[in-house]
Amino acid sequence: LPALPREPNPLKAMASVLSSNCSLHSPPPTPEIPKAPKSPNHLQILNSTNSFALASQRSFRRRNALFGMLLSAVSFPFLELESSAETDLLGSFRAYEDESNKFRILVPEGWLVGAGVSSSIKSVTALYPEEASDSNVSIAITGLGPDFTTLGSFGKADAFAENLVGGLDRSWQRPPGLAAKLLNSSSANGLYYIEYTLQNPGERCRHIFSALGIASNGWYNRLYTVTGQFMDDESEKYRSLVEKSVSSFRLI
Repeated sequence: LPALPREPNPLKAMASVLSSNCSLHSPPPTPEIPKAPKSPNHLQILNSTNSFALASQRSFRRRNALFGMLLSAVSFPFLELESSAETDLLGSFRAYEDESNKFRILVPEGWLVGAGVSSSIKSVTALYPEEASDSNVSIAITGLGPDFTTLGSFGKADAFAENLVGGLDRSWQRPPGLAAKLLNSSSANGLYYIEYTLQNPGERCRHIFSALGIASNGWYNRLYTVTGQFMDDESEKYRSLVEKSVSSFRLI
C-alpha cells in the first residue's frame, strides 16, 4: 500500500502555490494504482512538552494550509481547453461530472472547462466564460495528512470562516495590504460554504464564493476547494452564475 502523505509545511506550500505558474492541459488517464501526493518537508519545530502549544501548532498548520489553497484558487491562469465529461443540459447550465475525481458541478452554458496542474496541488479544474473576464469557478484537489478526516478537523464552519478570512486580511498593516471581509458562512450537504471579499489597495473588489469538502480516494483523504469569483463591477452579469455553480458542487 502507498505511504500516507505527510502534512505539508504551510509556509512553503503557500509560497509554492502563490508563485506557481499553472500550465493547462488535457487530464491524463487515471493510473491503475494511485500514488499518494508528495508533500513538502516539515518545518523544524522546537521540542516542547507543553501539549497545549503542540495543539496550537497543529491548528496553525491546518489553517495556514487552507489560506494558501484559497488564495491560489483565485490566481490560476485559465486558458481555453476542450471540455470533457459533459452530460445533459439544465436550463442555462449543463452538468459536468468528473468520474476520476468523483465530483459533479453545474457549468454555466457557454463557459469552457479546463484542467490544470501545479507543483503543490494534485489537480485543478477550471470553469470560465469564453469572453475575457476575471470571473471563473475552480475546483482544486489537494492531498491531506491522516489527521484530516472530516471538515470538523478544521473546526466548525463559522469559526473556521472567521479564522480563515481574518488570516487573509492585511488591511490593518501600515501601509494597508489585502483587505478581506467575511460576508457569510454555513454548513450543508457535507460541505462548508464561505462568502467573502478580497481587495488590494487601489484595485477592484473581488467577490468570492467558496465550498470545501473532504473525501477519501481509498488511499488518503483529499480536500476539495471550490472557488467562484467575480469582480464587484461585474456582479449583475456573473454573480448568479458563479453562486449557482458553486452551490451545485457535490462529491459523488
